[in-house]
Amino acid sequence: MPKVRRIGGVRRWAGWFCRCLIGLWLLTLVQVAIFRFVNPPSTLNTVWMFIRGAQRPPEFIWTPLAHISPHLRKAVLAGEDQRFLTHRGFDFIELNQALKDLALKRGTRGASTITMQTARTLFLWPDRGWIRKLAEAYYTVLIEGFWPKKRILEVYLNLVDWGETVMGAEAASQCYFHKSCGHLSRSQAAMLAAILPNPRRWSPVHPTRQVLKRQKRILHDMRGMPSI
Repeated sequence: MPKVRRIGGVRRWAGWFCRCLIGLWLLTLVQVAIFRFVNPPSTLNTVWMFIRGAQRPPEFIWTPLAHISPHLRKAVLAGEDQRFLTHRGFDFIELNQALKDLALKRGTRGASTITMQTARTLFLWPDRGWIRKLAEAYYTVLIEGFWPKKRILEVYLNLVDWGETVMGAEAASQCYFHKSCGHLSRSQAAMLAAILPNPRRWSPVHPTRQVLKRQKRILHDMRGMPSI
């Protein structure tokens, strides 16, 4: 009799666990589907930092993709994800090169795509653990399945961190260049893209030699970037 009870208890727990998983799966589907059409008011990352009192809420001005300078769109693609329009969320070519560099002790390099960064910024908490990485991969698959590429880039450009308390293209453009992001020059757009790997340490108005080198490379690569 006790054995039968134990089996029944295991089954109940298994049923409860499966229902929780299904509920969580449906919740994430709804989340991603909603934000295809509704502009997010903030990000989970921002809310988390605000709750912890780490910083004041960032400046945030939502701007449709059509109103963002085509120079900035190309510059971000050139600097962050050159195969954005052809991959499905994961750039395995870049990932393979990153693993080779790590194996040969050439240092580490980022292999995150724009879709992965969007998933991380919008839906997830600030952490580097494997659970967060698995969740990032999961949301990346959902975003690529639900959103067109233009929407992914639009959300990314509006939510990306461009400095301490500066979030999104419009806030960054006004903060650093005192103009709307729709009027950025090629040089200014490339400079903004150049600081994205480390926006809280690098500045587009006081660029280091490393930032200037990145800007020069981005300007060169922008010539081959398609319009989006």
